[in-house]
Amino acid sequence: MAWEVGYRQLLRAGELARRIEAAYALLESCRVCPRACGVDRLAGQTGDCHTGREAVVCSAHPHHGEEAPLVGVGGSGTIFMAWCNLQCCYCQNAEISQGGEGRPMTPEQIAGLMLALAERGCHNINIVSPTHVVPQMLAALAIAAQAGLTLPLVYNTGGYDSLETLRLLDGVVDIYMPDMKYADAAIGQALSGVPDYPAVNQAAVREMHRQVGDLVLDERRIARRGLLVRHLVLPDNRAGSAAIFRFLAQDISTNTYLNVMDQYRPCYQAPARPPLDRRITRAEYRQAADAALAAGLHRLDDRRRF
Repeated sequence: MAWEVGYRQLLRAGELARRIEAAYALLESCRVCPRACGVDRLAGQTGDCHTGREAVVCSAHPHHGEEAPLVGVGGSGTIFMAWCNLQCCYCQNAEISQGGEGRPMTPEQIAGLMLALAERGCHNINIVSPTHVVPQMLAALAIAAQAGLTLPLVYNTGGYDSLETLRLLDGVVDIYMPDMKYADAAIGQALSGVPDYPAVNQAAVREMHRQVGDLVLDERRIARRGLLVRHLVLPDNRAGSAAIFRFLAQDISTNTYLNVMDQYRPCYQAPARPPLDRRITRAEYRQAADAALAAGLHRLDDRRRF
């Protein structure tokens, strides 16, 4: 089946250049993410995401531990962006998201990483924590596309995304992979430092699904386009899993591809934050997975340990 990624069409039409210009304009009094810090990142100022004009990149490599539709044989071409617009107290990559491990890179350098991952046989370009660096991501993508990049673009996000920014990605992103972390705003404030996570997250997921629809696989079972949702089960049901699954089934689609994740472990500040100071139990995970099925969701990622 012939399939062309949308960003190449936008590149030819000159629309991708317009989107890049509009995205960089958001940096001047920054409102790239819902925090809307208002700092002038074009002048090198930094707000909650600690990132100025240039994106900070931690690493880039083929990743074989992502969901099966992304990995295939060649792996998912992941580019890990440093810093984050969330402050999750249990983050398993806190040295990157909270410590900023990495180095500043120009769009030309990031485009080079994209092209190198394509040369290594990856099935997609997977930008991890892209929310705060959307303008830089778009600029790099345009350079890579001009040089021949044709792989699907994966937007791998914590799920706290601005609708204004997401609309600039319509037709650019092929696969949205958001977290849906919490059903309760107070929990989002306590664990990730934002006051309105559920409302912002649900609006973002609606927009993502509007743009790309349900996850579509090719003849090799590799993802080409669509929505893939991740939900990390937390101890003592702190995430409110069942409510999130009902939202997906009732407001998005019962065909949503969902990864109910079992790999929570107490990292970063979690050891001092009971009940986050322990791993989840087998019963807690099974209760969450059963709630997904009970809500009517049937496309569950099948690589589960429990």
